Amino acid sequence: MKTLVLSIALIGLTRLCFGQSNLISYEDMKYILHNNLLHADTFLMSKGYTLKVKDDKKKTREYTLAIKGGTHVDLTLRADGKRLFIDLETNELGQYNLINNSISQYINKAGSTADVQTYVIKDLCSIYITVNDTMPYDPMKRDYDMQIVADKSVTAIN
Repeated sequence: MKTLVLSIALIGLTRLCFGQSNLISYEDMKYILHNNLLHADTFLMSKGYTLKVKDDKKKTREYTLAIKGGTHVDLTLRADGKRLFIDLETNELGQYNLINNSISQYINKAGSTADVQTYVIKDLCSIYITVNDTMPYDPMKRDYDMQIVADKSVTAIN
C-alpha cells in the first residue's frame, strides 16, 4: 500500500514537472536571447510551438502554442543586428506565473507604473509586463503581454 501511494505521488509529480515543459521559462528566455533565430526556431519547435509567420526580410518570426482550455501563448522574435527582442502574449496564468516568479526579485520600482511592471535583470534584459482584462470580460482570465528587450551586451551567437 505504501509503495502504491509513493508510486502515484511520483507519477503525479513527474506529470506536473513535464506539464509546463511547453511553457517558456526564465532559462528558456536566456537561451533564446543568447542564440540566433535559427537556434531559437529549432528550440521552440521542439517545445511544441508552431511557426505562424516567418519574414526573412524583417528578421521576425511568430510562433503559437495552443493549450487545452482555450488558452494560448504567442511568441514573436525580432532580430535587430545581433540582438533579439521577444514579445510574449498569453492568457495562460501558468505562463505568467512561471516567468513572474523567476524575475520577481528584479523589479524596478522607479520604472514601474500602475499599468506596466518593469523588471531589470543585470547583464541580460529588461522585461515589461502589462496585464489587461479580456474582451469579452471574464473574471477568470486576463491577457498578459511581456516585452523582453535584451541588454546591449547580450548578442546572439551564430
